[in-house]
Amino acid sequence: MPFHSISKTLLKPTLALLTLGLVLSGGSLVSQADTGHGHTSNSSMSDGHRDGHHGTLEIPAGQPVPTVNLVAHPDPVEGWNLEIQTTNFRFAPEQVNQANSPGVGHGHIYINGEKMSRIYGSWLHLPQLPSGRNEITVSLNANDHQALTHNGQKIESSVVVDVRKLIQVLALLNDYRDSLS
Repeated sequence: MPFHSISKTLLKPTLALLTLGLVLSGGSLVSQADTGHGHTSNSSMSDGHRDGHHGTLEIPAGQPVPTVNLVAHPDPVEGWNLEIQTTNFRFAPEQVNQANSPGVGHGHIYINGEKMSRIYGSWLHLPQLPSGRNEITVSLNANDHQALTHNGQKIESSVVVDVRKLIQVLALLNDYRDSLS
């Protein structure tokens, strides 16, 4: 039986075992790569490779500086739910490709340095990730797609999701489920 078909009666024990698996594994499935203030500390993520042809847009002096915090939540059925927490920023998909407005725009999502998609709201579901270590980054972008910056640093946040650990925990959960049958 695949993991996604576990009945609701097993959901609480499954979540309890998932938590136990995290404790016993000595680590977490998700780690923050971001060191605060909504800026990444990883210089390889801030180079021109990811900027493409869009460039950057510095937040003008006197304007509130947007911040972003990315949180990856394991989905109980499949994949990951990304929560994009922002301050001083409003997602405005209706304004994409129009004139820039302070504190308004959209996000860009990158997985392992490769742009995957635009983000127009505070939640995004990723149905799957490659096995292994995955760095997920979200940047805040102006309407014209320029990456927003403050003091020369991109306004972005990253998390690392280790899919190997998740697979190990899911195997433990499947063994537990089979023992109940």
